[in-house]
Amino acid sequence: MEGVHAGTVTMACSWLVLTAAMAVLASWLIRLASLKWNSSHPCKADEGSRLPPGSRGLPFLGESLEFFTSSTSLELPVFFKRRLDRYGPVFRTNMVGQDLIVCLDPEVNSFVFQQEERLFQCWYPDSFMRIIGADNIITTLGSSHKYIRNLILRLFGPENLRRAMLQDVHRTAQASLLSWLDRPSIELKDAVSSMIFSVTAKKLISYDSLASDGKMWKQYDAFIRGLLAFPIGIPGTAFYKCMQGRKNVMKMLKELIDERKEASGRRGSIDFIDVLLEELNEEKPLISENVALDLIFLLLFASFETTASAITAVVRFLTDNPEALQELAEEHDNIQKRRVDLNSEITWEEYKSMKFTSHVIHEALRLANIAPVMFRKATEDVHIKGFFIPKGSKIMICPSTVHLNPMIYKDPNIFNPWRWKDTAEPTGGASKDFMAFGGGLRLCVGADFAKLQTAIFLHCLVTKYRWKAIKGGTMVLGPGLRFPEGFHIQLFPKP
Repeated sequence: MEGVHAGTVTMACSWLVLTAAMAVLASWLIRLASLKWNSSHPCKADEGSRLPPGSRGLPFLGESLEFFTSSTSLELPVFFKRRLDRYGPVFRTNMVGQDLIVCLDPEVNSFVFQQEERLFQCWYPDSFMRIIGADNIITTLGSSHKYIRNLILRLFGPENLRRAMLQDVHRTAQASLLSWLDRPSIELKDAVSSMIFSVTAKKLISYDSLASDGKMWKQYDAFIRGLLAFPIGIPGTAFYKCMQGRKNVMKMLKELIDERKEASGRRGSIDFIDVLLEELNEEKPLISENVALDLIFLLLFASFETTASAITAVVRFLTDNPEALQELAEEHDNIQKRRVDLNSEITWEEYKSMKFTSHVIHEALRLANIAPVMFRKATEDVHIKGFFIPKGSKIMICPSTVHLNPMIYKDPNIFNPWRWKDTAEPTGGASKDFMAFGGGLRLCVGADFAKLQTAIFLHCLVTKYRWKAIKGGTMVLGPGLRFPEGFHIQLFPKP
């Protein structure tokens, strides 16, 4: 019996030694691979310049895991803060198999935007392009991009906003808020997303989300949850559900276009599908059906998701800042008092007079950083601020490092809409110090629409209602703005 025990102990010890040896070997191989991975770079710097410093992280994974880790506040994400402290505002990294140069310097960012389609062009990672579609406006350059942008402006440009969209947005906001009155709790972002989707889907594709029981909206909801998730396409993951959501929406859009092609005669009202079909029917069309489908898909998503996040963030900030809420309410009450008919629909002149509202919107966008990163690609070798950026380098721009820079904004982590009274608001929606809507030739084509929707919603909200927070409301960056617990409010009529 003792021999059996002794043999068992000896065997166990042997396995422990072998396991330990294998662990040491595996650790050594990983370290060797990491050293080789981090020492390799496809380009060398010219004499007198240097490549930005940095690390490529782990083999294959790079530094993706830390990048996709949620920040616990709206402060500068730890991923950027650590590297800013260690390397400075321009550094190298690797994410999801892509070598990147990260630019956190306002002057470098401004230079990249100014040199759009000269020294740099728009680029996004393959995983992101799989989600939004390969044949969308992001991939187009030069005259093709200008052509598609002008098509979109026929719907979202200032003239159509004034002539056709303003009243639709106003009526929808009024109806939505009224419908929330009888509910003990509203998850604000979902409710606002559904509200905005009903407006844009009608204008884009004549889609009635209420009559269809929200089938398309539910697919977009699945799409959104995986948009900024780690790109692993395994069933059950957020990314996989995201791709399934895209597949289902694209199927619905394809069926819609096919039905419209087969329909005879002209419809009573023209939507964006009609505009695209006219272009497709030209003798030498400048777009394909795939481009049209991806464009509709992207516009439906972009028109409601970021704006819903912005509106939710504004209401959340106002909930904690009664002084800002009071001044905002006074501005809108004064607009209403000047009307002959208190219940008349809002006018374009009234909308353009909302100065403090504009300050509130800009401050919320600055602090919430809804668009976390933007990407470009160098089309030529570039030398800037002592650094060499080789041709073909992929650039990541992070607006939050500018928006939260104490050298630019005093007490940057505090919601202070009054700061904009003494600061010129960005012309056209963007500047070197404000990049919520991007910059350069790629400035968000829906910026005016987003600001209009937010302002009109706030007008309807503060003139007729008050609210209280029920639960949630925590905002985190991970890497985009998220509300992990939602933001639940209860709405009451003003006395």
